[in-house]
Amino acid sequence: MIMSTNTASLQTKRSNPVSQFAGLLRRFAPRNDGRSHLVNTALTASILVLALHTPAFALDKLRAAKSVNTAWAFIPLDVGAAHGIWAKYGIDLEISGLGGDAKLQQALTSDSVDFGLGSGPSMAFAVKGSPVIAVAAFASEPRNISVVIAAHSPIKTVADLKGKLISVTTAGSLTDWLVHRLSVKEGWGTDGVRIAALGSFETSLPALKTGQVDGIMAATEAGYLVEERGEGKILVGMEKYAPKFHTHVVFARKALVAEKPDEVKRFLQGFFASVAYMKAHKEETSKVAEAVLKESPQVASRTYDYEISMLEDDGHFDPAAVEVIKESLVEMKMLDSKPNDDQLFTTKFLPVKP
Repeated sequence: MIMSTNTASLQTKRSNPVSQFAGLLRRFAPRNDGRSHLVNTALTASILVLALHTPAFALDKLRAAKSVNTAWAFIPLDVGAAHGIWAKYGIDLEISGLGGDAKLQQALTSDSVDFGLGSGPSMAFAVKGSPVIAVAAFASEPRNISVVIAAHSPIKTVADLKGKLISVTTAGSLTDWLVHRLSVKEGWGTDGVRIAALGSFETSLPALKTGQVDGIMAATEAGYLVEERGEGKILVGMEKYAPKFHTHVVFARKALVAEKPDEVKRFLQGFFASVAYMKAHKEETSKVAEAVLKESPQVASRTYDYEISMLEDDGHFDPAAVEVIKESLVEMKMLDSKPNDDQLFTTKFLPVKP
């Protein structure tokens, strides 16, 4: 069972009035006379009556959103729900999926969700005034993002991408950032590859099939899926272009961080407890992936083996990875100057100890 001492104490205080009442009865019950048996019998009956009439403690209802629906790296939310981990931390979690980082930031800003799983580069939204802050990093180099091309595409190598049109989710998203990053690293400048913001993978795939775009910057597991169906193939993975990186971070509304830090702490504990469970349970994790991402067992297994190593254990921010993001935000003209760390994230809850 995955539970910290602090969480166990919290649950006892929050949800066990029966044991508290029983303790009081035992404290005042006589122990050394002939009435002990009768008192113990009465005590037992009282506890049973109280237990039958005490409502279960209501879990805190929290809302978490994924920036996209198709990302395997975001399934700690679903694994935690499937295996009762959120409840152990006093949380009833509502999970939703959106159409990119920009839409995730909009949902957080409008108080439609409390927490969001998004990209490292989208921390720039906080610098631009979004009332949101990153509270933990949970995925390192972008092993989960690849360029996906059509099955019979004339593109054979990365060099063939120069001047081509690649679809991304939204402007300022991780997929957008990675197209620019690839172009810069290949020596073509920030605009050596053209970009079309088409939203989710599901909306980009028809454009790829009809030749309206030359490729999709998409989840690696989505690439595995279209390979399996004979509709496309992976050209190159993005981990080679950002080996020191924070691909994904957890965002929270600043108001929630200030007003309800205990909820933020418990959410992060539940999240990283789910990550720990995933690392120890491939089969169970893959079954969740099959159901949530509509993957075959083969794709789920292949994705797990390739991507599990990118998931972090405690939410820490790596200074070298943060520096890459800062420099790139300026290079890509998303910001005028490199921001300070506290403009991007807080370490108030780190390291996370589930």
